[in-house]
Amino acid sequence: MSAPVFLPPTSYDYVTIHKVQGEEITVASDVLAAEEPLEIRVGYGPTGQREHRTLSITMRTPGHDFELAAGFLFTEGIIRGRPDLQGIIYCPDVEKEDERENVVRAELAPTTAPDLPRLERHFYTSSSCGVCGKTSIEAVHAASCPVLPKNAPHVDPAVIHQLPERQRAAQALFEQTGGLHAAALFSPEGELLLLREDVGRHNALDKVIGAALFQEMLPLHNAILLVSGRASFELVQKAAVAGIPLMAAVGAPSSLAVQAAQNFGMTLCGFVRQGRYNVYCGQWRIRTTEET
Repeated sequence: MSAPVFLPPTSYDYVTIHKVQGEEITVASDVLAAEEPLEIRVGYGPTGQREHRTLSITMRTPGHDFELAAGFLFTEGIIRGRPDLQGIIYCPDVEKEDERENVVRAELAPTTAPDLPRLERHFYTSSSCGVCGKTSIEAVHAASCPVLPKNAPHVDPAVIHQLPERQRAAQALFEQTGGLHAAALFSPEGELLLLREDVGRHNALDKVIGAALFQEMLPLHNAILLVSGRASFELVQKAAVAGIPLMAAVGAPSSLAVQAAQNFGMTLCGFVRQGRYNVYCGQWRIRTTEET
């Protein structure tokens, strides 16, 4: 199943620019990827004794905000599945009308008791690096991640080669702005299943995982993840929580990302571009010439 392309009007802005080519200056219109804060609030506790608190603020590209919130809650271990989430809404009690769509409230099931003290974090998360929003790196390492099944699908090497082109072809917003990251899920045969874009790598992945949660696709034991840019520890950790056995990145992985992928039993590929890529761990999921 391929995900439909959806471009909310708030995902981009039109601006007037002065374009300089050599010594010639012309006035033109340009399209920019929008970036605005999203405050994620949670409601929890038994009926009649509900409590509400702000859990995170992240800089994101507006659009698919409920998926972003759901994916964040899932990958942070606050919810373990769709039944733990009663619903997500834009907060009606925001003081300024123009800020209403920048605050979402996720209502957890009355029986869901999140370990909120363990997840204390600063109320600002950069769009380029979610880990810097953590109160401490120990909180990241403490996040529970499953060991992925070793019988996950074997993939033909040619499939990995094809993923960046297929991802780029589906990036409608990047095509207009040139300024967004993407996270995409593919089948073992290379069919595009889901794709989301955002100014932040971790936001794009949270949106994809949130969409998979709403569509009851989790765990993603039969999927390949491709991310634009580099592969960070946090992206590997989020992918592992979602059960993704094979992750590929257009850029380089960090040393901690490789270490984490090894610990989770994940296949991690980097520099997937121009007909080549490196396999940093979990090479058994990539078919050899003899197997093909």
